[in-house]
Amino acid sequence: MAYRHILLDRQGDFATVTMNRPERRNALSLAHMIELTDAFKAIARSDAKGVIVAGNGPVFSAGHDFADMAGADLAAMRALLRQCVEMMDAVQAMPQVVLARVHALATAAGCQLVASCDLAVAADSAAFALPGGKGGWFCHTPLVAVTRNIGRKRALEMALTGDPIDAATAADWGLVNKVVPAAQLEEEALALLQRATRGSALSKGMGKQGFYAQVDLDQHKAYAYALELMASTSQTPDAQERIAAFMEKRPPRLAG
Repeated sequence: MAYRHILLDRQGDFATVTMNRPERRNALSLAHMIELTDAFKAIARSDAKGVIVAGNGPVFSAGHDFADMAGADLAAMRALLRQCVEMMDAVQAMPQVVLARVHALATAAGCQLVASCDLAVAADSAAFALPGGKGGWFCHTPLVAVTRNIGRKRALEMALTGDPIDAATAADWGLVNKVVPAAQLEEEALALLQRATRGSALSKGMGKQGFYAQVDLDQHKAYAYALELMASTSQTPDAQERIAAFMEKRPPRLAG
């Protein structure tokens, strides 16, 4: 696909997907979401080890593009929101580690995108909001992802008040991993992604997908799932090599 609304770059082991609609505050139009989904799925099929999601311009993402929604009927709205869910699911389905690099405001579906990423590093200039509570259209779908990051009471505070939270609060609540000075954002985001992708890419990918499969199960079902996954992955070459290296007191030679 030829991209109009995003930039896709590959440097070494890492791909960077940059939302590039600064004139629209990186609002997530249908066309924009289709491109993002396509890029995530393409990277998932590649040998990249990690992905950075970023935005150009003064805002990380202002959420859905209301220009797409004005006058849309119920069928059109369902189709647009299904595309948004498909995009968020693609982030978590891909085996690579996905890190949101948030330089500025992330609101509504933009905040949902941050919450859907595996990791997030924010500049101290960033902020996060679910503004639907201030108006007439509640942030139902963004709340799904945000609640799974920060818990019920804090998520409902964001959704009911519509007030933004600053980057420090977002880190305290668990929406982002760390906050850094804006001038250090790219460096610190890359450093975290490098640490998160060292070791076996195969093991990491299965671990990520296993995490999302079990995290919302009750404890008994989660243990049953994780037990079988851990037992089966013990038979992979990288797992066997890691065990042998530990026993032989040497660095592992990982293939995957």
